[in-house]
Amino acid sequence: MDPVDWLLDSDPAIRWQVLRYLTDAPADEIAAERSRIPTEGWGARLLGLQGADGHWREGTPNADWATLRALLLLRDMGLDSASNEASHAASLVRDNVTWQGVLPQDAAWHGRPFFAGEVEPCINGRVVAIGSYFGQDVHVVVDRLLGEQMADGGWNCEQENGSTRGSFHSTINVLEGLWQHGRATGGTPTVTAARERGQEYLLERQMLRRRSTGEVVDPEFLQLSYPTGYHYDVLRGLDYLRSTGIAPDERVAEAISIVESKRDADGRWLLENPHPSQIDFDMGETEGRPSRWITLRALRVLRWAKAGEPE
Repeated sequence: MDPVDWLLDSDPAIRWQVLRYLTDAPADEIAAERSRIPTEGWGARLLGLQGADGHWREGTPNADWATLRALLLLRDMGLDSASNEASHAASLVRDNVTWQGVLPQDAAWHGRPFFAGEVEPCINGRVVAIGSYFGQDVHVVVDRLLGEQMADGGWNCEQENGSTRGSFHSTINVLEGLWQHGRATGGTPTVTAARERGQEYLLERQMLRRRSTGEVVDPEFLQLSYPTGYHYDVLRGLDYLRSTGIAPDERVAEAISIVESKRDADGRWLLENPHPSQIDFDMGETEGRPSRWITLRALRVLRWAKAGEPE
């Protein structure tokens, strides 16, 4: 089966994105497919798992973390943030969910409202991303992130422990959040400048290499995953650049080549590196098997690489 046809033989959350990014379908056809997300398939099932108190995995010790991951999935699925279902879900989280620290050092943020964020940039970047997407006020978190950008343009959750260099993991989470915030609010010159400095952090390192030695930072950066959680890989980095509309240049050539080389004989991409701690919701994807999520993202990245098309 052609990979695009294989993707279309799937859930509405995948199909509408295939129509939008890979087939140039008419806008009304895309909108009609997207409107099915809250009532059919993965989107409807995931929405149905939210508890009356706003949490996913209600009553478990880490329900705040499961809630974060659920909202990220709903964003990735493309649940329309203006829909009644999205507004209801986000309101339940805003009004009820707080961060629950368990260690003595967590006291500074224990009990803080969910959309007020926590303390680590890799977490707060995701809070900004989903808060902005779902129409919540996250400006306090944005201001904190702006103050935590490091001299090299990146962010690092270990800064408070003495690190003076950015981290690919932390930086990609913050960049995605700042991009989503700018898209939702119109942005500010300050936020745009910070995001552009963060992009340069990735680009100066060819999306995967140490600036100091030229070595690959981590072999796992070359392994494709979904859901990514806080983890960076080259496909995630490239898909972020694609979403911003930035034109690809020679600094992304190696990363694009790596993604392209992973296409199998059927034109699909495999799930190489699942992160079990980030998976609360089964969408039928298995390590070592073709992944619709990764195939969708890889195909739209390669299309961007070829044509430089903005989102």
